Amino acid sequence: MYGRYLIIIDDLWDVSAWEFIKCAFPENDLASRVIVTTRSLKVATACCSPHSEYILQMKPLSNEDSRMLFFGRIFGSEDICPNHLRDVSVEILNKCGGLPLAIITIAGLLASEGPKEEEWEHVRNSLGSMSGTKLTLNGMRQILNLSYKDLPSHLKTCLLYLAMYPEDYTIKRSNLERQWMAEGFISKENGQDVEKNARNYFNELVNRSLVQPVWFDGGGAVTACKVHDMMLDLILLKCKEENFLSIVDGSEAITEEEYKVRRLSLRLNDSDNGILLGNISLSQVRSVMIFGDSGKIPPLSKFKFLRVLFVENHRTMDLTGMNELYQLRYIMIGSRLQLPRQIRGLQQLETLDIQNSRSIPSDIILLPHLSHLDIGYACKLPDGIGNMKSLRFLSKFNLNFRRNSLDNYKGLGELTNMRILSLYGNLDGQDASITGMDVLCCSLRKLCRLESLFINNFQGSKDGLSLPCSLQRLHSGVTPWYSCWFSRVPNCTRELHNLHELHLQVDELLDDGVGILGGLPSLIDLDLHVRRSPKQMIIINGRGTFPVLKSFRMSLSRASYLIFKSGAMPTVQRLRLNFNFHVQMQNGAWPAGIEHLAALEELSAHISYVKATESQKSCAESDFRSIVNRHPDNPLTVVRWGGDFMDD
Repeated sequence: MYGRYLIIIDDLWDVSAWEFIKCAFPENDLASRVIVTTRSLKVATACCSPHSEYILQMKPLSNEDSRMLFFGRIFGSEDICPNHLRDVSVEILNKCGGLPLAIITIAGLLASEGPKEEEWEHVRNSLGSMSGTKLTLNGMRQILNLSYKDLPSHLKTCLLYLAMYPEDYTIKRSNLERQWMAEGFISKENGQDVEKNARNYFNELVNRSLVQPVWFDGGGAVTACKVHDMMLDLILLKCKEENFLSIVDGSEAITEEEYKVRRLSLRLNDSDNGILLGNISLSQVRSVMIFGDSGKIPPLSKFKFLRVLFVENHRTMDLTGMNELYQLRYIMIGSRLQLPRQIRGLQQLETLDIQNSRSIPSDIILLPHLSHLDIGYACKLPDGIGNMKSLRFLSKFNLNFRRNSLDNYKGLGELTNMRILSLYGNLDGQDASITGMDVLCCSLRKLCRLESLFINNFQGSKDGLSLPCSLQRLHSGVTPWYSCWFSRVPNCTRELHNLHELHLQVDELLDDGVGILGGLPSLIDLDLHVRRSPKQMIIINGRGTFPVLKSFRMSLSRASYLIFKSGAMPTVQRLRLNFNFHVQMQNGAWPAGIEHLAALEELSAHISYVKATESQKSCAESDFRSIVNRHPDNPLTVVRWGGDFMDD
């Protein structure tokens, strides 16, 4: 027996694919729906046959919306556009034909050029005779190609590397940046920080709208991206012209014996890639990425000059011979493959990401250039980590004494290049827990360059926690499963004047805690979870507190305990409240003073209910929205209802 279904199939190109897919959909009279998006009228007709009236042809953006998107991307608004650029802007917009991808791509290009009339005229002239609302596929490619040609050579190389990932793949910024560094794409001239340069390169591609942002951190920085399929088509064309990389996915084999493979992306299904690669020499390969869990992988001994090894989920790959890859700089293994017992031969290794591994070679402490180490929660670090002076990122340092010795607690303090540190584990019930906490605090104070600290599932006493003043980001309990509760706002927090992102879980929030948080001069993003019902009202005053806060998320049992005074949080743009709703306490159940948040643009409420009917929920939501409507700027408001998320 089948139920009603709604299925969306995005970007279908081939009629035969539709004929194959539609066989999976049961036919019934339950008003099920299938929505297909395609750029082919032939495919659309086949999907809707015999009801052609169901075909919806997307219209281009109106002139008004096109201008809003174009000028908003470059200047923030059309009013700020200089007069000398207005005429040429109209001509460029006409050539974009109302297509959002064309508009945002050209806008990204012009934003990078600045308000130089000659540069804008050059872009207009480069677009040739394209005009009107019938921009062809070739015309769209011409726009994308123009943006590519405008890139400096180092950014072209970085952009081409994105083709190593499959279509629609969510690419983590941190992975991509470290792969660029391992390949040598990032400038190191004049003592520049290579990691900061990599971040600048990534941000430049985002700003030029050549990649699409997918994930963001609390400060609004992009942490993951995707590549639009039309942009990917162009990138693949350029890769083929320059023999930049080779893709093996079973659909096309590499047959020329003299073919020089520089970078190899394996997309494995049920194919035998040993046959696909034939007798091709792999000695020139610098990067290998493996997606899929089937097929044979060539022996690592064939990749003599490999710099990047990325294995997403292959579970049978033989890593024997890895220790002989002397040029290897980046390793990411997403499955539980058995690592070699020794890796000291990897003297150039910079990144080791083995989150699913339960063991780690003991000679890892002998790798002089290792700067990024990401291991699993159950993984035991060998003694002597104090020797790893190059470490800038360490996740996850297990605080359990069965996983790390007191010597490693002390060794943490020797890693003075550390920028990002993740702690995990439980000190409770251990004989040396007090000593361990003292040593841990002493080591943390020595990390004078530490920017980000994540504390997960830490159940030991934290009242005496001491943190370095360099911290910019502090998270306690990044997920509900690895929560880390403080009894109250830690007193040491008041010294963190550089802190701009704080995610904190506390048992109770008192006036002094609100004062500590409100006094942080650089705090931009605050996520605060209060476990117990407050004993007193939580009052956010407007006397110089939270001077630069932009995003505030708060979880508490009853929203009625929260009061915003006049002038409170003067720069907050996004507010999210998570709270319980009790039917018997409906009257006066909402926060007070939301109208005092002068810069508020977005408000979302996640309301957990106990034994509430649909009618009661509707009335409650109406009451909540009436409170929000007091705000003079009418902020965007979203209300979600869910089950219990907090036990009062």
